[in-house]
Amino acid sequence: MTKTPTGKSGSGRGQRDLTIKVKTARGRKMSSKLWLERQLNDPYVSRAKAEGYRGRAAYKILELDDKVRFLVPGARVVDLGCAPGGWCQVAVQRVNALGERSGKKQGRVLGIDLQEVEPIPGAEIHQLDFMDEGADEAVKAWLDGPADVVMSDMAASSSGHKQTDHLRIIALCEAAAELAFDVLTEGGTFVAKVLAGGAEGELQKLLKLRFDKVQNVKPPASRSDSSEKFVVATGYRGAR
Repeated sequence: MTKTPTGKSGSGRGQRDLTIKVKTARGRKMSSKLWLERQLNDPYVSRAKAEGYRGRAAYKILELDDKVRFLVPGARVVDLGCAPGGWCQVAVQRVNALGERSGKKQGRVLGIDLQEVEPIPGAEIHQLDFMDEGADEAVKAWLDGPADVVMSDMAASSSGHKQTDHLRIIALCEAAAELAFDVLTEGGTFVAKVLAGGAEGELQKLLKLRFDKVQNVKPPASRSDSSEKFVVATGYRGAR
């Protein structure tokens, strides 16, 4: 039976503190061995399985929202590159997309991805390239109006070259921001993952022209050895 995500944080007290070691099998690269060990020993991976989330990334958006509070009941949310769906699961809970919280406004969650995504209760999923011409109008039509939040946990496929990967993800963020400019309502919020590396400065300048406040946040669920961080832009001023 599939468990329903709870959205609750926990310390994991009472669990045995064991470190799982993976033997290097013939033909397995050391990098694969280290990745597998990290996954097996990652408390967020265990929590995601226990609480019914589709991946540990769900805790990143939970922690970002705990800090900034943009996923409020009644909000209309667009999740770009939503696969496998953990961010949508969190958004459904927090904006009350299923209408289960009595006395609270009911929100909307729209997931967009290039690939097919398994259905998520309370979310409307569409297979679409958000950079296609007319994508902004399609998003607003599906939402029956503008969005309150546009968020993205997208990352381009890793090339193995740090600076190349940095430039690719910044380009994705800038494209996501351009869509956000077209679909956000005034006062709206834009959230996106970036990799530190220098080029994010131009993205910051672009966002500061359109939003009242732009901040960089590294949530606890983001691994300490990762260069990823999240830009959170709030108070959209509207189109120029």
